[in-house]
Amino acid sequence: MKFATWKYDGKEEAGILSAGMQSVHSFVGLGMHFLSLLDFIQRHSDADLAALRSVAEKPGIPLSGVQLLAPIPKPHHDVICLGLNYMDHVQESMRFDISVDSDKRDDAVYFSKRVVRALGPDGIIENHFGINERLDYEAELGIIIGKDARNVGKEDAWKYVFGLCCFNDLSARDLQTKHKQWYFGKSLDTFTAYGPYIATIDEFATPLRLRVTSRINGETRQDSTTANLIFTPEHIIAELSAGLTLDAGTIIATGTPAGVGAGFTPHRCMKSGDVCEIEVEGCGVLRNTVG
Repeated sequence: MKFATWKYDGKEEAGILSAGMQSVHSFVGLGMHFLSLLDFIQRHSDADLAALRSVAEKPGIPLSGVQLLAPIPKPHHDVICLGLNYMDHVQESMRFDISVDSDKRDDAVYFSKRVVRALGPDGIIENHFGINERLDYEAELGIIIGKDARNVGKEDAWKYVFGLCCFNDLSARDLQTKHKQWYFGKSLDTFTAYGPYIATIDEFATPLRLRVTSRINGETRQDSTTANLIFTPEHIIAELSAGLTLDAGTIIATGTPAGVGAGFTPHRCMKSGDVCEIEVEGCGVLRNTVG
């Protein structure tokens, strides 16, 4: 199933997309007492999932009549991100990020991305050109944890995943360089964009082999596959949960392949009016425009 959040008749609702992707069914409209998608992820039962599957084929509110938002517009934690998790991106990053001084990768690089409110499909990316000139895109696979995970082995990691989505780790490259770290440059308002929905993990075969692409004004910039991840989702979940609890609703962005704007010479970062599309196989297309 595909879960989403949207605005309809001035109100924010959450629920599922119909199987034909032409309509939506809200939790409230189905008489289910969940306040949001995050609330559903944290409290749902197998019976709730079965009830949703029973109506997934039926028409609901036309999708054309709602405004899709980020699936969890206000995450309850900062997003956990993987840096330098595709070798070709490691190598291109050495050309523009002074903190990357080696292509040796023995351990995963983790950082967090602050998000007050996430940007959803068709939302406008604030350019922040007053403090940064190199506005960059990063196409990534996003993972949403489905139940509290602590001390999880790699072989069991997928049992703790609710679903997958497209994720754009928008980045201010000038701030990254100036401050010699990533937190500020990746946490500006609207710099966490994901969606258009979360596809449940039962729609995918594991290990994952999903195509990950980005397009700027229709031109393909990144084109890779999650088979090229240095540290796999199984590794990430097992390693992190060995020392901290990944609770239900946690969002993990797994890293980006080569082809980011700053990796070109001269750089090809985004400008006002550019349309950025992020596509992950099985997860739809996340489209945003730079303001």
